[in-house]
Amino acid sequence: MILVERQPVKSRILRSVGYDENTKILEIGFQSGLVYQYSGVPQKVYTDLMRSSEIGKYFSDKVRTQFQTKQVIT
Repeated sequence: MILVERQPVKSRILRSVGYDENTKILEIGFQSGLVYQYSGVPQKVYTDLMRSSEIGKYFSDKVRTQFQTKQVIT
């Protein structure tokens, strides 16, 4: 399992976001404490997510249902 370093974000649903450009894995930490990895995410999606003024909405619209996901056991 790839461990991705995440940065804190300001969002009601997301706590932290990280990205590994070599594996194209986007890792999301939620306010609930759960962590998920999304596979095959283009760097542009990560960049746009981090630049979004509504990061939670961008995540819900452009990431949540678009990429294969698995829960990370922490």
